[in-house]
Amino acid sequence: MIKLRGDRKSVTGASDTIPYHTILIQYCTIQYNTIPNCSLVSFPSLRPAPPTARTSNNTLLPAAALSSPLAVTAPKVAMADLFLIFVIVVAFVILTIIGLYLVVKYQHPDDKNDAYVPKLVVLFGFVLSGATVLLLPLDVANNEGFAGCDGWATAFCGGLNMALFWEIFYWLITVWLFLLIPFSMFYYEADDGMLMAGTSVGAKPNSRICEAIKYEMFVVVIFGLIFVVTYLFMNSTDIPVREVTGPSFNNGATYTITQSSTGGFSTSQLADMGSADQQVLRSNNVDPTLGTVALSVNASVFYAGLMAWLGWFLFALFGGIGLAALPLDLILAYLDRPRHMDAVEFAEAQMSLRDRVNELVAVGELLKMEREEREQQNGGRKGGFFDREARKQAAEEKQTLLQFKQAVYLLEEDAEDFANCSENYKNYNPLIPIGCLIAGVCSFIISFFWLLHIILYMLPAEPVTPFLNTYFMWFQKWFSMLGVLSVAIFSFYLLIAAVKGCFKFGLRFLFFQVHPMKLNRTYMSSFLFNIGLVCLCALPVVQFCASAFQDYARYTTINQVFNVQLYYLQFFGWWWRKKVFEYAFLCMTLLTCVYLGCKPRDSSASNSLQLRDRLKQRH
Repeated sequence: MIKLRGDRKSVTGASDTIPYHTILIQYCTIQYNTIPNCSLVSFPSLRPAPPTARTSNNTLLPAAALSSPLAVTAPKVAMADLFLIFVIVVAFVILTIIGLYLVVKYQHPDDKNDAYVPKLVVLFGFVLSGATVLLLPLDVANNEGFAGCDGWATAFCGGLNMALFWEIFYWLITVWLFLLIPFSMFYYEADDGMLMAGTSVGAKPNSRICEAIKYEMFVVVIFGLIFVVTYLFMNSTDIPVREVTGPSFNNGATYTITQSSTGGFSTSQLADMGSADQQVLRSNNVDPTLGTVALSVNASVFYAGLMAWLGWFLFALFGGIGLAALPLDLILAYLDRPRHMDAVEFAEAQMSLRDRVNELVAVGELLKMEREEREQQNGGRKGGFFDREARKQAAEEKQTLLQFKQAVYLLEEDAEDFANCSENYKNYNPLIPIGCLIAGVCSFIISFFWLLHIILYMLPAEPVTPFLNTYFMWFQKWFSMLGVLSVAIFSFYLLIAAVKGCFKFGLRFLFFQVHPMKLNRTYMSSFLFNIGLVCLCALPVVQFCASAFQDYARYTTINQVFNVQLYYLQFFGWWWRKKVFEYAFLCMTLLTCVYLGCKPRDSSASNSLQLRDRLKQRH
């Protein structure tokens, strides 16, 4: 009796009826040194038969003909592809260069000779998140899930241990999210806290480190308990299996081969099945009832699923918003490009900016007075958690401060545009808006294709069309690396869209502080926030793409992880089987399209005036 398990889209498919013979015999022979009654539950993959092979006397040898225990030569393992190794090195070098450029060019002058620890965390966090997403196209090119990689058809295999690669990155993302980024944030903000308390003068670096370690220990204990408890009680996965009972292999056709001097044979002698073998396979008895096999996933795979589940809540929200907002903002950057102003336009714009500056200065003074009055009333004490009135005042103060920061940011944006239209007009690079237009058009195409792919392939129980999978597989016929490159572009685009969506959501709805990336004006706290968001969204992006490109990436290691083991994982698997996050992602994208269609540009001038009037009414 032989038990077979395929991935979720092929376990019941009619195409999975015939081509198992070579793989089954190979595994049964090698692992058990016998064929009859060999029982297997899990394979790396169940795929079509290998190319035709011949024995030393030119006799075809189909696997189904083997009817007695034989000594088997160890299978030939695929060596690591030098080209893939070269691609890995180049990718890491490119990501490191881009990360260095972002840190150097975007950092605030106040951080130029300071905050070295946060800078290193930001740099390697960017490399880590980018490399995690790019592991998927590398996994596609490696083809480790192809059964022939175990010995009988290694020509199409990259030879890299992708399972080890993925496990390393699972843990690195966890370390970055819950150790290094929080510690760097606490370390960086500790200096500001000492400055406000008047203790920063003469303070030693050790005091900042101790302050950061104190808060970091709290984070480690909380999330460590969550990780341990969830793994102990939710690490079981129920994988569907279909039982297939085959006839005796003695009923198969008889073939003759010449054994080697050692008395064994090589798996490379296995050939394509013939008509006699197909007749034997047609007599298989397939149980119509789909059973399950309960397995426990290892800690690495489980925490990858847990991190992906947590990240999905942010990715479904911000990724869906960014998929619609990114093309629009790039095209608007071209439409609103700096233009030369005449004297009247210049005077009106200058007067408008001056009025807004005065309004925001007044707002800042009112906020300062309001905070000082509240501290005097409370005697310098902050209200506790159970003080409802204190919590209400704190929430109002936070919301007002967010609105103030939004108005300041928009003022800075308009002031920069005004400078580009006046004194900097001759020095402004006209290629920048053209580049934004080209990028906007390309982004619109990618976003539109993603929407179609979600609707046509991912959400229906039976895909209407493979869509992008067909496009990627088309490259396999003439230059497969272009297909791999296309997967990398579509995957990395989602990561960029998530960052854009976070910024757009924070700017429009003011639920949290906005952390924009501005040239020469970005503090390390904003860097760390954005890197944390990117790292948290990296695994959801990988899972989303592994599901979206399942036909094209069917031989990948990550396909067996996310679309088999984690897909049926206790509790977490329900969210993926019901496509909860995919529906949420699509809804957010469509709602954002409608919203931005009605209000394409961010709010400007009137906000500061309304904010000033509201603050005056409190006094």
